Amino acid sequence: MILRTVTLNPAIDQTVTLDRLVPGAVHRAQAVRRNAGGKGVNVASCLADWFGGAARIEALGLLGDDNPAAFEALFAAKGITDGMVRVPGETRTNIKLVAESDTTDINLPGFAADDAALAEVRARLQDPGPGDVTVVSGSLPGGLPAETCAALVAGLRAQGARVVLDTSGPPLARALAAAALPDAVKPNRHELEDWAGHPLAGPTEILAAAEGLRARGIGLVVVSLGAGGALFCGAEGALHARLPVVGGGSSVGAGDAMVAGIAAALAEGKGLEDVARQGTAFAAAKLTLTGPNLPARAEVEALMRRVTIIPAADWAGNPTPAAANR
Repeated sequence: MILRTVTLNPAIDQTVTLDRLVPGAVHRAQAVRRNAGGKGVNVASCLADWFGGAARIEALGLLGDDNPAAFEALFAAKGITDGMVRVPGETRTNIKLVAESDTTDINLPGFAADDAALAEVRARLQDPGPGDVTVVSGSLPGGLPAETCAALVAGLRAQGARVVLDTSGPPLARALAAAALPDAVKPNRHELEDWAGHPLAGPTEILAAAEGLRARGIGLVVVSLGAGGALFCGAEGALHARLPVVGGGSSVGAGDAMVAGIAAALAEGKGLEDVARQGTAFAAAKLTLTGPNLPARAEVEALMRRVTIIPAADWAGNPTPAAANR
C-alpha cells in the first residue's frame, strides 16, 4: 500500500512563545520551536506515525534548495520517502507569535515555481497501484496558476488514483468546477460558504451545501467545524462526528491530521462511520502533541472509540451549541 502527499508550497513553522505581545516593544522569547510543515508534509508525518512502516508513505511536491534540512530530517526520522523536487530559493517560513491566548501569524515569502518544476512533480506521480491514495493539499507558490490543483487531480484520476483534496481559495474553486473531481474533499465552513456563494446560517444549511457538493460527483465530502466536530457525507449517508477536545497541545495542523485519518481510512477500505471516527480521532490526538505528530496507535484507537456519531439530520435538527463553529 502506498499513500502519497503532494505539497507544492511547504513551510517551516517557527513558533515563538512570549509572555505577552506588545507592539513596538522588545520581547524575550520563552521558547522557539521549528517544524517542517505545509499541509501535505503534515499529512505525511501523521500517516507515517499511524502506519509505522506498514505502508509506504511518499512526500512529493516542491522544496527550496536553500533550506531543505528540516524536511530531510523529518523524512529520515519517520521513514517517509522523499520525492520532493528541489527548486531554487528558500522554502517559506511561517512565524507564529504565541502570547497568552492569542497567536499572531507572520507568513514570509518563499520560492517561486514554474511549469518545468510542476512537470517534474507530475512525472513522479505516475503509475499508482490498486488502493493507493494521493492527498493534494495546501496553497500554491508564486508562479503557478490557480488551475494547478485541478490539473493534478485530473491527471491522477486519469491514472486510476484515489485523490483527497484539501486546499482553499481560487485553487479549490477551480478544482470543484472541473470535469475531473477528487474522490474526497475537506473544506471548512468558510470554504464551503465560498463554494456555495453565500453565508451558511446554521447546521441545516451546512448539511444542504455539503450534500449539494457531493451531488456534483465527489464521493466523500467532509466539512470540518472546529470545536463543533465534522460533517461526513458519503454514499452511505451523512453523519456528524464529534469528540471533546483532549490535551493541551497546539491546534496547528489538526485539520491536516484529520485529512491523514481520512486518507488512511480510505486506503484501509473502511466504511463511512469508521472514516468519521478515524478522521475525528486523528485531529483530536494531534492536539496532545506539538508539531505534525500523532501519539501511539493504541491511543488514537482509544479516541476513535470515544467519538460520538449521530445521523447528520439529527445534528442539523438539534445541534450542540458548538455545532456551527468554524
